[in-house]
Amino acid sequence: MGMWIGKNRKARVTYGFDEISLVPGTVTINPNEVDTTFAIPRKRGEPIRLNIPILASAMDGVVDVCFAREMGLLGGLAVLNLEGIQTRYENPEEIFDEILKAKREHVTSLLQRLYQKPVQEVLVARRIQQIKESQITTAVSSIPQNAELYGRIAAEAGADVFVIQSTVSTVRHISSEYKSLELANFCKKIPLPVIVGNAVSYSVTLEILECGVAGVLVGVGPGAACTSRGVLGLGVPQVTQGFRP
Repeated sequence: MGMWIGKNRKARVTYGFDEISLVPGTVTINPNEVDTTFAIPRKRGEPIRLNIPILASAMDGVVDVCFAREMGLLGGLAVLNLEGIQTRYENPEEIFDEILKAKREHVTSLLQRLYQKPVQEVLVARRIQQIKESQITTAVSSIPQNAELYGRIAAEAGADVFVIQSTVSTVRHISSEYKSLELANFCKKIPLPVIVGNAVSYSVTLEILECGVAGVLVGVGPGAACTSRGVLGLGVPQVTQGFRP
């Protein structure tokens, strides 16, 4: 089903979670008896088991050390961005206060200035250890071109899951500015389970899975904090992407 938008070009309607509702089935079940647990396979030993099948996005506006601890204690998993405010500044609360107090017309330039400060490797390890103090599953992320560096630091600091995040993820990436990540080799070397996202097609998802990852994040936008589709015009909502062949 779809509509023609030009010569030999056909489009179809796609849906995100905000745009659908589920039809109840023919059998009901006591909510207390519903099993919502899910598992992330490890390379060795028992899989990581979590009670709530929800991952909090690796965004500075969502996850910090305290949030990661609280969500972990509730049974979910919050992913800390290793290239954000938390690992650039010793006291990130002061930075967030500065952002909150900034005038709307000055926020963009302020953010650009704040993110020019380099990531401090010592803070990367410290933030991981601070989350680990609560004895919860610790997940952290970086962009593909920095995965080799931060993956090693994360493993040494005791992280449990490493996420490689990008607006659109592929196994084959072309760049003349930096060395592209060889995902299959990375997954073989790192002792942690690796999750990659975002993928928006069956063929790309299959290629990523064949590299030995533990999971793939599917779909790009829409969402309350995601502007990729609005700004770039790229993406496929999660509901459509999750169910289409």
